[in-house]
Amino acid sequence: MKISELFKQDRTVFSFEVFPPKKTSSVDTVYNALDQLKEYKPDFISVTYGAGGSAANNITAQIASHINDMGITSAAHLSCVNNTKEDIIQILDEFKSMGIENILALRGDRIPDVEPKKDFAYATDLVKFIKENGDFHVSGACYPEIHPEAPDAVTDILHLKEKVDAGAEHLMSQLFFDNAIFYDFIEKARIAGINVPIEAGIMPVVNKSQIERMVSLCGASLPAKFTKMMQRYESNPEALRDAGIAYAIDQIVDLISNGVDGIHLYTMNNPYVAGKISESISSLL
Repeated sequence: MKISELFKQDRTVFSFEVFPPKKTSSVDTVYNALDQLKEYKPDFISVTYGAGGSAANNITAQIASHINDMGITSAAHLSCVNNTKEDIIQILDEFKSMGIENILALRGDRIPDVEPKKDFAYATDLVKFIKENGDFHVSGACYPEIHPEAPDAVTDILHLKEKVDAGAEHLMSQLFFDNAIFYDFIEKARIAGINVPIEAGIMPVVNKSQIERMVSLCGASLPAKFTKMMQRYESNPEALRDAGIAYAIDQIVDLISNGVDGIHLYTMNNPYVAGKISESISSLL
């Protein structure tokens, strides 16, 4: 099923994200996690894209195909900064042959000491190319707190509009911890004419190193309520895990109450955490 069909239903879409292992020999760990995650009946599960290399690309497709075989809609991430047009055509052919209908189109991270390819400068270029070369549903990423490389919020929104105009039919947001920031972003996006469904990306924080790493990567701000929680429980791993789950649930309840299009849960391949959250909000979806 194409993701666009899911948003035609009169309810909040609820999806998960998983990531491939660094070693292809460890792929069973992801399959074991998926066996548990499927019990919570997500509308779709997306699979992140490995950091370059055909093996990494292929394992993303393998996992996405496995999700389809489980009876759940899958979405495969695809980045372009380290791929040529010929590479992308080959990957799209592989996706098609494996029954993958949904793609999250990303620029991707540059690899240190590796010269990026020249065919795609931005994710928007990849979105347009995919729509011209296959019958795929294409999703895009968005940043409630502005893309780290954007000069300002207005420019960022205008670039996002270009991505939607190029063919992105659905947007997944980067993680955030302050719902007010997300609501402000949604208002600006709608004013700019961005009318596709926008899912709120939620990451339950279960340890201190995780939040430090995530904030350094995406620049998400930390509201006082969240910071106090971290400081209170940082020396108690179990308490911090439970507090992080509770914080994510609180965010999600508020978002659903305010009519959000969807919730995209960054599971970090952790079925326990995803399960606790899913069970707590199941009656709201």
